[in-house]
Amino acid sequence: MNRRTFLLRSIGATLALPKLPSLMAAAVEGNPALQSVKGAGSGARRFVAIGNLLGFQTKQLFPKTAGAEYEKTTLLEPLSEIRDQMTVFRGLDHGVKGGHFAVHSFLSGVLNSEAQARPDGNVTIDQFLAEAVGYQTRFSSLTVGSEGGIHGGCQIAWTKSGVRVPPVTGPAELFEKIFVTDSPERQARRAEEQQVQGSILDSVMNEANRISRQVNKEDKDKLDEYLTSVRDVEKRLELRKRWASQPKPSAPFEKPANHNAVEDLPLMYELIALALQTDSTRIATLEIGGDFMPQHLGIKKDYHALSHHGNDPEAIASLITLERYQIEHFAKFVARLAKMNDGDRMLLDSTTVLFGSGMGDANSHKNSDLPIFLAGGGYKHGQFREVTKEASRKVPLCNLYVDIAQKMGVEVDHFGSSNGCFA
Repeated sequence: MNRRTFLLRSIGATLALPKLPSLMAAAVEGNPALQSVKGAGSGARRFVAIGNLLGFQTKQLFPKTAGAEYEKTTLLEPLSEIRDQMTVFRGLDHGVKGGHFAVHSFLSGVLNSEAQARPDGNVTIDQFLAEAVGYQTRFSSLTVGSEGGIHGGCQIAWTKSGVRVPPVTGPAELFEKIFVTDSPERQARRAEEQQVQGSILDSVMNEANRISRQVNKEDKDKLDEYLTSVRDVEKRLELRKRWASQPKPSAPFEKPANHNAVEDLPLMYELIALALQTDSTRIATLEIGGDFMPQHLGIKKDYHALSHHGNDPEAIASLITLERYQIEHFAKFVARLAKMNDGDRMLLDSTTVLFGSGMGDANSHKNSDLPIFLAGGGYKHGQFREVTKEASRKVPLCNLYVDIAQKMGVEVDHFGSSNGCFA
């Protein structure tokens, strides 16, 4: 029995691609459809994580002065306007090794190769939170990224059963997911599909339960892992049934066209912000990499090749251009959330935004000393916090994830490789 066989896939509606002059934030300001949406309000918490596959130039990123008076570095300059709304961390990581092939541990703290020995596998913090609170919204979580690049697909989000969460790969698809309601015919077809899928799952569960009484302990453990995966699918199927007849929020603009990862990045952020504001989801992840092509910023070399710069000044300059672009749009996203209404407060007040990478230094393939920014979420911000590098007092990045989960209202004292809660 192949557990991947039963993973559900959405069937997106097909619409014509109109040509739009602009889909930036200004295009939706004052839109009545959004003004009428109050969002979740009443204390609902959200979480967004943005991950970069190839890290940042830490010499141009981290300041030397800790605390609120930290200096403005080359890569921190684009964050000036949100400085009081975010915190810069240094010294946090997962203690893992593997270079590019350990980046997938960014939100879990656990390597794929070590996942089978753990009760929660290599579940990422977004999927952990989605399992706890995702039933409250149409989409338990949104994963956005690319299916191309050196990893062969977005690997930022993983379920506890060790399954990679496939991403929404472009603004057209994300727009449809959030705003486009299926036709009555398609809804009827989906209902039939869900009934068939439900019957299949029932048969699988019955057969698995029968087999479980006949196998040894080792095989029973494997079967339990499989059944966990099936139960995950059952939960998603039930969630889909619950929302099938509910109308989606009104779209503030026409469906956009996909261009490229560089040009589409601002719109991806805008759509994630709208998904949060309309309470379509409270959990989202965005992976930058894969098909993020430097050529679209006027840089001729490949992003991966540039990351192995060998201290070449020209390559480093090109990387800084790429990284500043990414950091600039993260800053705009945070500023956007700070201006969006959520009931009687601003959306940023209830949204914790994590930005960083599972790669510390791509040039040397290090997964240590990760660049981490944290914004919003009701935290006290405006500082550069450098944690100790002493092995005996090492603070895992997963300690911060425990704190994020607790602020989301999830009762947990351990996650991934944590050894406590971040203080």
